[in-house]
Amino acid sequence: MAKNHLALVIYASHAYLRNTAEDADFSAQNDILFSAISETYLPLLDMLSRLEADGVESRIGLVLPPTLCTLLDDPQVQKQYIDSLDRRIALGDAEIKRLARKPELRSQAEACRAKAVKDKTDFIEVYNQNLVDAFKKWAKKGYLELIATSATCAFLPHYADMTEVLNAQIETGLYAQRQFFGETGDGFFVPYEGYAPGVEKVLRSYGVNYTILDARSVLFSESEIETGIFAPVRTNHSLVLLASDNRCLEQIAGEEGYAASEVYRAQHLDIGFDLDAKALSAFNGSDSNRVQTLYKYWNNGSDEEDRITYNAEEAKKKALGDAEDFVRSRETLLSAAHAVFEAKLGMTVQEVPCTVCTIPAELMGQTWYEGIDWLESVIRLCAESQSLELVLCRDLIAHQFELPKVKPYPCAATGTGYGENLLDSSNCWMMRYVRKASERMVDLADRFPSETGLKARLLNIAARELLLAQCGEWPRMISCGTMPDVMAQQFKAHILAFSTVFDSLASNTVSTEWLTQTEKEHPVFPWINYRIFSRKK
Repeated sequence: MAKNHLALVIYASHAYLRNTAEDADFSAQNDILFSAISETYLPLLDMLSRLEADGVESRIGLVLPPTLCTLLDDPQVQKQYIDSLDRRIALGDAEIKRLARKPELRSQAEACRAKAVKDKTDFIEVYNQNLVDAFKKWAKKGYLELIATSATCAFLPHYADMTEVLNAQIETGLYAQRQFFGETGDGFFVPYEGYAPGVEKVLRSYGVNYTILDARSVLFSESEIETGIFAPVRTNHSLVLLASDNRCLEQIAGEEGYAASEVYRAQHLDIGFDLDAKALSAFNGSDSNRVQTLYKYWNNGSDEEDRITYNAEEAKKKALGDAEDFVRSRETLLSAAHAVFEAKLGMTVQEVPCTVCTIPAELMGQTWYEGIDWLESVIRLCAESQSLELVLCRDLIAHQFELPKVKPYPCAATGTGYGENLLDSSNCWMMRYVRKASERMVDLADRFPSETGLKARLLNIAARELLLAQCGEWPRMISCGTMPDVMAQQFKAHILAFSTVFDSLASNTVSTEWLTQTEKEHPVFPWINYRIFSRKK
């Protein structure tokens, strides 16, 4: 009997946050990226190496947005990351001395320092500071499927009536995927799994064969789907839709999910927010900003007054137990679906039940420190399972033109299912600016169809800044209270830069100094062509 299928997709949503100012010792912008490298991307690569050494095949999907790849590929950012590791190591030395009479906490500090040393060794010596290339190598071995996504994690339903914006986001995302990884692949991950009518037509026009949508988009469709969310379907344009089972994320990260267990490390209790400035001077230098140091000593059972020291061995055992529970629940679910398929449909090759689980990358290490341990255990358990096997999403679309057709329902995998957190009372002010800028960019692309020289450079900056302003992470992080002032400032900076270009073209004056400085500050999409916003003739 054919095994049932489980597809795991890890997706990163990372805004273009870059601060390379020489007078800044550290910054909140850098903190987000550097924490992600240390707690998610390096551990993920280490996991793949361990699996290969043990002869265990890993078949998982990975979405790395162009903005993240650009930052990982930036020599200045790489140097800053190494500098931050040196500071973490120096802080570890200071912490070990400070905690000399507290053996339990001292051992935690020693473990954190050892992790910083390993991160530096791996980043420089093992991966040659090039994590993008490292993920590319694993994809070539078949351990990963690298799935393309939009240029800047834009929430596409907000622009469903502006085909030119959809074209620009999708085309730039696909081109960037080819630049970084050599190919675009079959799929396209729609940011936040957000769907609105019209998105599927644009995706198909660029040769995309499948995308992943929230389960509600399929379940609430006008057509009755006999296979539910346990088999692929397609749109009228033959774009294959894979339904992401949102119960997976609830099982992992819900209020009573695995990540909430008291034995896991408390990621919010960082000494960077506890100690005085003098004790943190080895890490922060002269910067007074409070950021993560990744020195975290307590578990989730702690509170501000009563803190319980983290026990790594207990946490690893718990991660294994949670992985066993997850795999067992998937086996039970798919076995039930398999029985229904046999009874009502009659089994065929393309109707082997499958379930797709999409997991935010930040959950794998950043908000859940043991997330990578859990993931590795899931992969190993699936390799041993008699009824379940891991598959890549591209493996599920072999019968693309034979699948039943549906008209998806507009849904998203953020907010309560409709992306309302991306346009609420805290961030709705942003939409009028970015929509107006989008209208103006389309107009500029049509008014200046064949510019060269300085004007072309100005128009390219306008296109780049608009794409960055359209990023859905600005409103999302404002809504959830993650450095809202910093996110608002970043958004305003991109809108202001676009407006500067618009005004310069209107007055026919160009400041070459400003032009050069802006290109230097935001070296993202260096190959961009403003004509991507042109109306298709």
